[in-house]
Amino acid sequence: MASVLLQKQAVPFVKQRPDIRPGFTVRVHERIQEGGKERIQVFEGLVINVHKGAFPTDCTITVRRIVSGVGVEKIFSLHSPQVEKIMVKKVAKVRRAKLFFLRGRRGKSARLSERFTTADEFSIAAAQSEKNEVEEVQEEKETKADDKKE
Repeated sequence: MASVLLQKQAVPFVKQRPDIRPGFTVRVHERIQEGGKERIQVFEGLVINVHKGAFPTDCTITVRRIVSGVGVEKIFSLHSPQVEKIMVKKVAKVRRAKLFFLRGRRGKSARLSERFTTADEFSIAAAQSEKNEVEEVQEEKETKADDKKE
């Protein structure tokens, strides 16, 4: 009962993310810290699993890609501060919620047919989220400039 009440409350630190589903090819921009430096590393691959937890912040995705003939999978928490942004590149037509069968396939048998959308809503949503991010950065710069003036 308590978990249901917690779910309905607005969580302020939940980031706006596109609605990611299995079959999407995504680019995940992740912050990596090496020593004292911080950089952004991009991991591009196919979403084979989406796990929706009990709370809005518990959502994770499993992204798989092939690197020099070896399959590499990474699990990303959608609302982690390490995940900078997620961009949807392609949308494939799938009929399953989990695409684990792709682990045993290579070459042409591992391909998924692309799903065509009339409105291309995923790129529109990505463009809107990028626009919002740019506006937030500009607002932060303005507030910092105002703080320095005072």
